Amino acid sequence: MVVIVDTISNPLRPRHPEKVNRPDSASPPKPDWIRVRAPNTRGYADTRNIVRANGLHTVCEEAGCPNIGECWDKKHATFMIMGDTCTRACAFCNVKTGLPNALDGAEPQNVAEAVAKLGLAHVVITSVDRDDLVDGGAEHFAQTIRAIRAACPSTTIEILTPDFLRKEGALEVVVAAKPDVFNHNLETVPSRYLTVRPGARYFHSIRLLQRVKEIDPAIFTKSGIMVGLGEERHEVQQVMDDLRSADVDFLTIGQYLQPTRKHHAVMRYVPPDEFSSYEKVAYTKGFLMVSASPLTRSSHHAGEDFARLKAARAATAR
Repeated sequence: MVVIVDTISNPLRPRHPEKVNRPDSASPPKPDWIRVRAPNTRGYADTRNIVRANGLHTVCEEAGCPNIGECWDKKHATFMIMGDTCTRACAFCNVKTGLPNALDGAEPQNVAEAVAKLGLAHVVITSVDRDDLVDGGAEHFAQTIRAIRAACPSTTIEILTPDFLRKEGALEVVVAAKPDVFNHNLETVPSRYLTVRPGARYFHSIRLLQRVKEIDPAIFTKSGIMVGLGEERHEVQQVMDDLRSADVDFLTIGQYLQPTRKHHAVMRYVPPDEFSSYEKVAYTKGFLMVSASPLTRSSHHAGEDFARLKAARAATAR
């Protein structure tokens, strides 16, 4: 008898095959300030139905965002383009890893149609890392931005991109499509990169954000980190300085939450008063906008934050 194992479409295939043989990493119990409501509202169901009907993926689901109930109830979804499988295997991330499928040529238009159905005034578009593509998916980002502009001219667009490492000219393609906000997350402090974000390079990411402003100073730039991964306070403050040296406008700081026991453990739950302290320090360093709290995520309250970001820039220009 011959047994054939389908390693392509088998639903039992591990979500994170590279982590299967790792020892379990135990995190401490969640404190009282890490609490969210279960997603069970009508607005949540409506958003889910629109996402499904257009055959789309969201980082809200794929990364297990704790704010999904709140955001989807308001019909605020962060679309994840270029599939649901990432070519990298960061120790903190719950997105599937492996060899992705070919790009879906209809996806930019499908995203635009979903944005229109949801009636979004502000939309966030992110993606998996696509190191398998010559341009890292830069043109697909640009096509998605253009499709949204055509379908929803008044909608402002925020993108959260990979680092396009070793993809010559990719950044220029994305910036030329003129998103309103260009976000690229550093995720953690430099000393934690080898264990938390081994496929990336800290100073490349800093330079990427700096280059956006050099190409088009009108675009707002944004970046974020997680805390609770073993970083020291002085390292977080150094990240702030590095981002300001790259003229980044908006900083987010949130608590890392362990997706599974095979992922990096939570080393510490940072209390809310420390987040408040980080926020105050960041504002003194010159950021136009800072969001720092245990449940802060890159796209959480993105629309409201964009309005505040514009107002802050206008105030400094007077």
